[in-house]
Amino acid sequence: MTSLKDIAAACGVSVATVSKALNGAPDIGEETRRRIREKAEELGYMINASARALKTRRTYNIGVLFVDPMHGGLAHEFFSTVLDGIRAEAERSGYDITFINCNIGSQPTSYLQHCLYRGVDGVVIASADFKDPMVLELVNSSLPVVTLDHVFNDHIAVVSDNIRGMEELVRYAAGKGHRRIAIIHGEKTSVTLNRLAGFHRTCEELGIPVREEWVRESAYHDPRGCYRVTKEILEGKERPSCIIFPDDYSFVGGFNAIMEAGLRVPEDISAMGYDGIPLSRIMHPVLTTWRQDTTGLGRTAAEKLIGLIERPKTAIFDRIVVKGQLQEGGTVAQIENV
Repeated sequence: MTSLKDIAAACGVSVATVSKALNGAPDIGEETRRRIREKAEELGYMINASARALKTRRTYNIGVLFVDPMHGGLAHEFFSTVLDGIRAEAERSGYDITFINCNIGSQPTSYLQHCLYRGVDGVVIASADFKDPMVLELVNSSLPVVTLDHVFNDHIAVVSDNIRGMEELVRYAAGKGHRRIAIIHGEKTSVTLNRLAGFHRTCEELGIPVREEWVRESAYHDPRGCYRVTKEILEGKERPSCIIFPDDYSFVGGFNAIMEAGLRVPEDISAMGYDGIPLSRIMHPVLTTWRQDTTGLGRTAAEKLIGLIERPKTAIFDRIVVKGQLQEGGTVAQIENV
């Protein structure tokens, strides 16, 4: 069985340094810590969880709060990759994951109570109603918390570049000659507000008039709702030349409404999505969309939370922006300016 002495010899450091690195001591450099942990994993060293918990006063367990109003669960393509990123980074750092909810068995609890009952060292809030009193209770507790796509004062937030994503989509459509652009946005959240700000700002900069009847709301990840709203837009007095949909999955509903109206994409009307999920790459035609780095969002959130847990005195409470990129497809036609 591999010992601390074996790892120390392989890395050329002292046994004390190995012990500190594996137990998260703050006086070990990140590069040294990473090298020692990688060597320990390579040699098959297993840390005794109970002994480590007693020594560090941590459980090496982080909570993940994921509330999905559409009940897609882990089949939700956007969040499944976010959660996989959290899992991968947590495992790399020797942490387990517990999903947080508002009950223990049949007994109702708050999110904070569930966290305390499970003994998590900190929480990533991956998806939730950030106005929910139970969420606010958790955020304002003494537990380390990192939020995804929502910013609280004096907390670490990891956010996707939603403003730039929408700006790039509008610029791409405008570059193809489109000036009659509709947008179907998700429910009113900070994500939606940032995307709308990017949309309006870019349209203003490019001199593209925004028609309020073409700025419509439909819940994220809801093809049925998107079908209904798209149908209403197409039944209006004038039809837009391009529609930006709230996400790639919801576009499926919008596409059905377009087909039912006897129209073709992109010959009769152009379309763009958001997220860049794998489904968008196998559609015909391939969907033009903005790909969010969902794995990067999850990894970064877990990394920042573990840093906050292990080195709270050096943590910087900041907003970390994870970049995405435009993915061209075949759903935006080149048209003459009208």
